[in-house]
Amino acid sequence: MSQINETHDIQLTSWVASANAAGTDFPIQNLPFAVFRRKNSNEEFRGGVAIGDQVLDLGAVVDANLFSGDAAEAAEAANAPALNEFMGMGQQYWSALRLALSRALREGSELQSSLEGALVAQDNVEYALPCHIGDYTDFYTSIYHATAVGSLFRPDNPLLPNYKWVPIGYHGRASSIDVSGQTFPRPKGQTKAPDADTPSFGPCKRLDYELELGIYLGKGNELGDSIAIKDAEDHVFGFCLFNDWSARDLQAWEYQPLGPFLAKNFASTVSPWVVTTEALAPYRTQWHRDENDPQPLEYLESTQNRESGAIDIRMDVLLETEKMRSEGAKPSKLSESSFKHSYWTVAQMVTHHTVNGCNFLPGDMLGSGTQSGPEHVEAGSLLELSRGGKETITLANGEERKFLEDGDKVIMRGWCEAQGYNRIGFGCVEGTVLPAK
Repeated sequence: MSQINETHDIQLTSWVASANAAGTDFPIQNLPFAVFRRKNSNEEFRGGVAIGDQVLDLGAVVDANLFSGDAAEAAEAANAPALNEFMGMGQQYWSALRLALSRALREGSELQSSLEGALVAQDNVEYALPCHIGDYTDFYTSIYHATAVGSLFRPDNPLLPNYKWVPIGYHGRASSIDVSGQTFPRPKGQTKAPDADTPSFGPCKRLDYELELGIYLGKGNELGDSIAIKDAEDHVFGFCLFNDWSARDLQAWEYQPLGPFLAKNFASTVSPWVVTTEALAPYRTQWHRDENDPQPLEYLESTQNRESGAIDIRMDVLLETEKMRSEGAKPSKLSESSFKHSYWTVAQMVTHHTVNGCNFLPGDMLGSGTQSGPEHVEAGSLLELSRGGKETITLANGEERKFLEDGDKVIMRGWCEAQGYNRIGFGCVEGTVLPAK
């Protein structure tokens, strides 16, 4: 597990002035990674690091030959159209590059003159997926979400008995994951009204978002080997924001007996910036299990996980309608929650996923599941906020919603704050619903 070190010092400032602005997502204490190129160019996509409102071009860093040792090797690997090789190098190399970048970008760095030309304004870039996502598993770690949704689909049995024993997950569809800015047509499929004798086919009528975190795996494990909980987070490269779009009416008809299928596989959207596990060290907090609930089995239990397995990543959701865009109105905030409420930790997810010998590869992704909090206003989906479509949600401009309409743009943001440490953020993830084809 990553420890707090000099790169987290709240006193650090950068010679990139925008990184020192109050409320920035990307101060020098963050240094997340993405894959980018200049807008409207034929450049190759390559690795970059966010600092203030700029991107530090790792291609230019490598060409300048400014780093040495592990940091130089890591920078070379990250100077690529996908970060998989860098992700697979492991904690030693990730930390070495983070430290070298931190020292190079600090106020007073002797490398300032060499790096000023390596900055590209974020407003002038476009992003690709940060890595090739070979496999994607979506978990179900918020007990508040699981209970609320279960009560809608199974009123007599909302929380199945295995939930408190097993980190529940399903194998998702990696091919339809795209980076922020994704647009997609409203999905079509089978639905069955409660009073109908047979299903019908057509566009989804109950389209929803899910507020999640994406968790990128770094160094993998061999097929047949498992990852012990004490080592689990050494295999986690970093985190992003993740919108797991969901067609609720399709889901209600198809999800038994094997779980989601067409309700989930048509689109998923990730934020471009990957905030490293090391950057999140100051925002860890205790994880606990209610004494009245079953305690984890031995392979899912550790003192370290109890003491610092939870992470207070705060997230919110905003909705921008076509009318808001046409009138220049601000998006309407729908809810806010935190990953600290998760019933299962990242270490437990990783450990359980591999306990049967399943192998991870660098760039594989886990979805956290919808991160709803204990209060209704902390719900991470419209399904919960509208109580299954029974209640109308009034937006800031007076428009109403129960589920998403064509032209709606969903915006998710994430950030971390802790006393004695600087605020860091994830940027945002945006996606827009188009009419069905």
